[in-house]
Amino acid sequence: MGSEETPHPIPTTRRMLVHGDGCRPRLPITASLREHAASPAKVAGVILGPGDTLRGRPARIIVAGTSGAGKTTLSAAISRTLGIEHVEIDALYHGPDWTRRESFEADVAEFSSRAEWVTEWQYGVVRDQLADRADLVVWLDLPRRSVMRQVVTRTVRRRFRREVLWNDNIEPPLHRILFEADHIVRWAWTTHHKTSTRIDELSERLPHLDIVRLRSRAEIDKWVAFSLPGWCPRR
Repeated sequence: MGSEETPHPIPTTRRMLVHGDGCRPRLPITASLREHAASPAKVAGVILGPGDTLRGRPARIIVAGTSGAGKTTLSAAISRTLGIEHVEIDALYHGPDWTRRESFEADVAEFSSRAEWVTEWQYGVVRDQLADRADLVVWLDLPRRSVMRQVVTRTVRRRFRREVLWNDNIEPPLHRILFEADHIVRWAWTTHHKTSTRIDELSERLPHLDIVRLRSRAEIDKWVAFSLPGWCPRR
């Protein structure tokens, strides 16, 4: 549905604080990386790649990316790998007939105050709150062509199978793509560039917050299989 785009050119900076065994400084399971970053030894946050070792075991994780990038799938994989709760934020937002649930913001405030969770980073009204409480961001920076292939396939499958989503909702008829500007397929196309802007702004506002950038399915699979469970154990 378009030409392959050049990934957003955010520079990658490497932090060279390592122990003799090659591990970065470790944190207790419930400690915030933000607390560590506020120490006198604070070093600015970095953009990590799929092969980089995490500084510690993350406990509060947000997965960023445009609609259809695979945030929910990756969040579920992180949940299984680390044994932490996956809170699917769409389930908190959508009420019957695709209406917004009145308790959405309160529900997000409640779960994000817990010690451990992973969720999708979306819905502007709660994005800052989630980022402020997170200790790791995983950014799915897939090319638009890849995202569109995924979101179109998913939308068509859900519609034809009448898959029941959150609070008994189902995908609307496909012809609405032509008339509704906020239809998920059109939304994915028109908002694809916005995630990189949000990541730019986030890295400036919270420079201590580490961000893992994954730019393909291969990088996602590599990170989940090797880098995520490869965080250095406590001593």
